[in-house]
Amino acid sequence: MNPEKVKWGVLGVAGIAVRKVIPAMQKGEWSAVTAIASRDPRKAKEAAHKLGISKAYGSYEELLADPEIEAIYNPLPNHLHVPWSLKAAEAGKHVLCEKPLSLTVAEARALLAARDRCGVKIGEAFMVKTHPQWLRVRELVRHGVIGELRAIVGVFSYFNRDPKNVRSVPEWGGGGMMDIGCYPITTSRWVFGEEPLRVAAVMEKDPEFGTDRLSSVVMEFAAGQAVFTCSTQMVPYQRMQFMGTKGRIEIEIPFNASSDRPTRIFIDDGRDVFGTGIRTENIPACDQYTIQGDAFSRAIREGREVPVPLEDAIANMAVIEAAFRAAESGKWEKPEAV
Repeated sequence: MNPEKVKWGVLGVAGIAVRKVIPAMQKGEWSAVTAIASRDPRKAKEAAHKLGISKAYGSYEELLADPEIEAIYNPLPNHLHVPWSLKAAEAGKHVLCEKPLSLTVAEARALLAARDRCGVKIGEAFMVKTHPQWLRVRELVRHGVIGELRAIVGVFSYFNRDPKNVRSVPEWGGGGMMDIGCYPITTSRWVFGEEPLRVAAVMEKDPEFGTDRLSSVVMEFAAGQAVFTCSTQMVPYQRMQFMGTKGRIEIEIPFNASSDRPTRIFIDDGRDVFGTGIRTENIPACDQYTIQGDAFSRAIREGREVPVPLEDAIANMAVIEAAFRAAESGKWEKPEAV
């Protein structure tokens, strides 16, 4: 029996929404994108026509007032995540909000209060947490394939110096830590299965934009350590490695996994440094945005928790805040989620 699809509305015509998330959600078994809004009615109509969406609204308020819309996908610029997610919750809509869900812990906690008051589901769009390759890595670690997990090492970078890009505006939540550093943070917390005790960081800021363009972060966990470097002005690259007492796991394309080719994880039994003991697991091609949308929609239909609830988003933002404080103070800082 086919499920009754959740009717989704999308706030804005952001590139990630139009190019990736909406087409992916339209392929889902549990999700139907039935409306899109833009403050420019022409843009809304163009996007709706291109994507085969039945309703186009010339304001976000109009979309939120549509009684048929059950859930909202919010891909607006970072500084608009909380204000419009709040309005959506108050309109009785469930909300899937792009990462980072907020600019501060305090902002996210305001959203938590609104969720509980309005009786809706609100989640952060970390699509990696429902991708089969990440589920497999966590399973392998949990089953002790690499012994005891002791260290996580990651890199995530790309090059962009466009002053018109929203990621180049610090007051809009721009910079590398908010845009991509949040990924190694959330996945390290997830795979370790615990929160970091303290955080150290160094950051270099763009002299023109004022955004962090090169950051390196150390997170100390009870079970081990996680370190990563992220940059918005460096060679495009991404990799995550999980080092245990007996072996190692490496994810080839951890974050921007392509939907049209398999992903690969490398499992090293540690017999030597030449890679003799490395075996490759191929994860069949899938669209992580389709999976994310359906997981959220299914949570709505079945009354279950969403993949990345607000409590997790708050804990992640606490680590991000600690990293910024550590970069300023030159000292270890403790994440503060309250």
